[in-house]
Amino acid sequence: GCDSSLNLSSQKATDAVDGVFQSLRDIARVRMHMKQFNSIHNPGSNTHQASASYKPLLKQVVEEICNPDRPDPVDIEHMSSGLTDLLKTGFSMFMKVNRPHPGDHPLLIIFMVGGVSVSEVKMVKDLVATRKPGTQVIVLSSVLLTPHSAIELLFAPDHLQPDADI
Repeated sequence: GCDSSLNLSSQKATDAVDGVFQSLRDIARVRMHMKQFNSIHNPGSNTHQASASYKPLLKQVVEEICNPDRPDPVDIEHMSSGLTDLLKTGFSMFMKVNRPHPGDHPLLIIFMVGGVSVSEVKMVKDLVATRKPGTQVIVLSSVLLTPHSAIELLFAPDHLQPDADI
C-alpha cells in the first residue's frame, strides 16, 4: 500500500510485516495434516542449537522420490489412471498390493504452483543426477522467480491474484 518510501509510515510497515507472518501461519496450518513434509525447519537439539537447519520442501519431496530404500511415501499419493491401476486399487482393500512408487518411472514431472527459482531447479537436477541417474526430470512452474519477484509476491495484497509486475 506504499508507492514510495516517502509515504511509508510505521503503521504501514507493521501491517506489511503482520501480513507476511499471517501468510506464514496460513502455510503452516495447511501443512499441519502432513506427516512427512510438515516443516522446512529442523530446530536441532536442546544442547546444540547451532545444528538447526533449513531444508526446502522441494528438496524433501525429491529426496523422498529418489530414496533408494523405497519406503512407501507417506505424503505422496498415487492416483489411479487406468483400468489396471483401478483394479489394483480395488484389490488393495482385500490384500497387500504395493502402490507404485514415484521413483519407478523414468520420467519425473514436477509442477510448482506459485513459482520456482533457478537455484531450486538446479538443486532438483543435481539431486536426481546423484540419487537416480538415468531419470529425466521436467520442472514446470507458474512463474520463474527472481529474488525481487519473490519479495513482491510475499508482499502482494492478494496472493491469488498478485499485482506484482512479474
